[in-house]
Amino acid sequence: MNWQAINELTDIAGDLPRFSTALTDLAARLGLDIAPLHADHISLRCHQNATAERWRKGFEQCGELLSENIINGRPICLFRLHEPVCVAHWRFHIVELPWPGEKRYPHEGWEHIEIVLPGAPETLNARALALLSDEGLAQPGIAVKTSSPKGENERLPNPTLAVTDKIVTIKFHPFTIEEIVESERQGR
Repeated sequence: MNWQAINELTDIAGDLPRFSTALTDLAARLGLDIAPLHADHISLRCHQNATAERWRKGFEQCGELLSENIINGRPICLFRLHEPVCVAHWRFHIVELPWPGEKRYPHEGWEHIEIVLPGAPETLNARALALLSDEGLAQPGIAVKTSSPKGENERLPNPTLAVTDKIVTIKFHPFTIEEIVESERQGR
């Protein structure tokens, strides 16, 4: 079943055009050529546990639960969908569904994509920043953040470089989400 036909997911189906436009606008502002890049999953944000539970119920009808883990103190589910979420040239079969945390986001719905830049984790920041224009990074409202989120059983280092305009975010990682999930399984 297509995720856009599920009652529990109608709000995010309606939110996809806004997200797609905001994402391509952010990439253009940053001078980021997204065409050759591999993005392996897309992520949501919500303010209430009830919203996360409703979305989970919806995704269970149109995909399989790939992973459920506690990351930075909150549950995060990954679903592999039967029909993709289409943004720009990408066809996302994996959706990240985090439960609300301490941070409040300005919008409930689609929030970021994650681009995979294979290579040494310690060089991720330099490789990601090299794809972005200095003029784009210097614009008002653009923020860059680095982090290393870690699941309970993860064995691979998973540094992140995130660039946001506070509307949408583009994240860069050295490994695919499936490689990270596999490292969790091996760590058990």
